[in-house]
Amino acid sequence: MEDLKNSGLAASSGPAENSGPAGNSGPAGNSGPAAGASSETEGAARGRSRRKPGTGAPDPNRKKKAVMAGGIAAGAAVVLAGAYTYIGANYRSAFFNGTVINGIDVSGKSVGEVQDMIARETEGYVLTIQERGGRTESIEGTAIGLRAEFDGSLEGILAEQNPFAWLPAWIQGNSYEIPALVVWDEDALSQAIAGLECLDTEQTEQPQNARISDYTPGSGYSIVEEIQGNAADPEKLDAAVRDAVTSLRSELSLEEAGVYAEPSVTAEDENLKALLAEYNRLAGVTITYTFGDKTEVLNGETISQWLSDDGSQVTISEEGAAEYVQTLATKYNTAYRAKSLKTSYGPTVTISRGNYGWRINQGEEKTALMAMIQAGESGEREPVYSQKGASHEENDYGDTYVEINLTAQHLFFYKDGKMLVESDFVSGNSSRGWTTPPGAFPLTYKERNATLKGEGYRTPVSYWMPFNGGIGLHDANWRSEFGGTIYKTNGSHGCINLPPSVAKTIYENISQGDPVLCYELAGTEQSGTTGAGGKPTETKPAETKPAETAPAETQPAETAPAETQPAETAPAETQPAETKPAEAQPSQTAPTEAQPAGPGEPGAMNPQETPAVGPGAGL
Repeated sequence: MEDLKNSGLAASSGPAENSGPAGNSGPAGNSGPAAGASSETEGAARGRSRRKPGTGAPDPNRKKKAVMAGGIAAGAAVVLAGAYTYIGANYRSAFFNGTVINGIDVSGKSVGEVQDMIARETEGYVLTIQERGGRTESIEGTAIGLRAEFDGSLEGILAEQNPFAWLPAWIQGNSYEIPALVVWDEDALSQAIAGLECLDTEQTEQPQNARISDYTPGSGYSIVEEIQGNAADPEKLDAAVRDAVTSLRSELSLEEAGVYAEPSVTAEDENLKALLAEYNRLAGVTITYTFGDKTEVLNGETISQWLSDDGSQVTISEEGAAEYVQTLATKYNTAYRAKSLKTSYGPTVTISRGNYGWRINQGEEKTALMAMIQAGESGEREPVYSQKGASHEENDYGDTYVEINLTAQHLFFYKDGKMLVESDFVSGNSSRGWTTPPGAFPLTYKERNATLKGEGYRTPVSYWMPFNGGIGLHDANWRSEFGGTIYKTNGSHGCINLPPSVAKTIYENISQGDPVLCYELAGTEQSGTTGAGGKPTETKPAETKPAETAPAETQPAETAPAETQPAETAPAETQPAETKPAEAQPSQTAPTEAQPAGPGEPGAMNPQETPAVGPGAGL
């Protein structure tokens, strides 16, 4: 028994149960544990297969479900169609939802209901107008004869409705304007609108554009913001009120209706910002003018008065700049102004004539000043001068000058405050009206070996130094005497005749622009003369005096210039050698033969630069 319990055959229970193919015994039947494992695996696989969508066995109820769903949809469509038709039927006698007529919402209302509504609203109608600042005004319907009026237009709109188009109409909305629903007395409404305080100029403030502020010292310019104001635009107000009354609205906000007149330029305007920047750039210039130890400061306080704009560009006033330069000239020009000179004789004289001194070229300085401002350049500046003096002190002639005492017929040449040379001279012939005029003049230029030309004479000189038109300092080698009273009857055409050595010294030390100060000083006349070397002559006054009282005998040339040369060469009997400089020095006249407008010619004078002198100006 024990052997049977532990044998495999006993466990398999014999052939009837598991033997052969029918019992799946042996290899053909996959008997034993292998067969059981296989069965469990298949079951698990079938379970997982049922959880995968779209797989597994077909649903036998699927077709039925589809048929059922189709039936439900069809039923719903029928229901919806019926409901849509039912709703549409209501709009045979009522306006679609979303319908607005003359600004009045008439959604779902019949013609009669709309008419009743309008009629009720016209009774006791008041339009309240809300304005800026909290002020309100009103227009009463009774004041303007407001009433309802119907002309069949409502019925026409309703008749045109397609009841089955109610849904698109509700989505899109419909708006209509018809001639009549409410009417009023036109004149009464116009008067009511015109009487509103928002149109009264005395009770309203007009809008103001943003703008550039006035100049403020220390901070310059800024933008002043626009002012909205509360003045209504008449046309916009009229349209807004009529629209509100037509729609029977009880309130009208002028702000929301955009009725107010608006400024056209705001603080955010880019062009205005650009103008501001340009204004501040130009007004930010500071120019310091220097006049010796004196200064004049030009800055934004003055420049700002010259600035303006055309809305797009800032310009500088030429008139303003010119006036400023003129004030500088008035204050600092010294030409043509009286000068005081402490003479070498002791007394102080006033020289009131002459053009020596500082003179600003106002035209050129104005142009240069404007260019400097336009470029935004700050800094120190000296004006453009048409003529300069030696000093900006009270005595503008400095300490280098020629002092000419016409009364004493004596001059002094000072250089850097030290007297370099002094000498007698001979000036213009007073008996012929050729007197040398007093005054302060700048040396025009200097020239070597010039030829002085005038009516009836042509004389070469070695040193020519003009200072007053055709009047100048020069050597006179044809004279043997200088000083005294020679000038009264035998003087020059206006020039200062000098001994050659003196003329040479002055010429070598004087510069263009140096002052020549001519004056008359009573009590300094002298009768004695000096020779070309500066020594007193031995001629006695008694012997020479007859010559001064008998001009007909001693100065025939002055009465007959055609036969005897000019007045200065007239003393042919006493100075034969001095009357022929052209023959003795022909080479000196050659350089100027081709210069018809030579330095001594009266025609070369510039009346704008120096006062006019007599016809004797020159040699």
